[in-house]
Amino acid sequence: MILYKFGYYILINKIVNNLFSITKELISREEKEKLISQKGLCIWLTGLSGSGKTTIATNVSHRLYKQGYITQVLDGDNIRLGINKNLSFSIEDRLENVRRTAEIAKLFIQNGIITICCLVSPTEEIRELAKKIIGRKDFFEVFIDTSIEECEKRDTKGLYKKARKGDINNFTGISSPFEKPKNPSLRILTEVMSIEESSSLLLKSISPKIKLSNE
Repeated sequence: MILYKFGYYILINKIVNNLFSITKELISREEKEKLISQKGLCIWLTGLSGSGKTTIATNVSHRLYKQGYITQVLDGDNIRLGINKNLSFSIEDRLENVRRTAEIAKLFIQNGIITICCLVSPTEEIRELAKKIIGRKDFFEVFIDTSIEECEKRDTKGLYKKARKGDINNFTGISSPFEKPKNPSLRILTEVMSIEESSSLLLKSISPKIKLSNE
């Protein structure tokens, strides 16, 4: 068994050592951004389920589109229906969920696309992982700050009721903790701001970051 593990380790190392990045041979990010007249950026929305992440993301995406910008929304539910459908809600799988999503977001950003990610991403460790993968200068963290009481009132999916009954395990805010971001780029209070107001605040905050310097 030890020999098998050792042989497997050597095999993996050979695979890794046989991988060669072609990044230098590709069209540069700067050239792509110049072509589409915008700068790539990751807008990472974090908050409890039902806080308004997806609603704000889609609103902002539509408004940016009307201004001539290209965006991509990576919604947590949609991601879990596709590339991450094999993952559970354990802390290990939550980390992997964020890792994969961040890697996808990074590819979009490198092509000049404004990428809006909507994931609960409940812990500081998880958010730091995303930030490390994407790069701090391309990472704009938005805390959608909504109380659990308000989220439960909204509960359009009925998830909180199921979690309270014990039908859903590891549900953030009920049976799994949510660590509020210590220093987000922006904090949006959806209980005192409308969707339009929240979206306008976010658009105003990111505007300097998505415009080319020569504009």
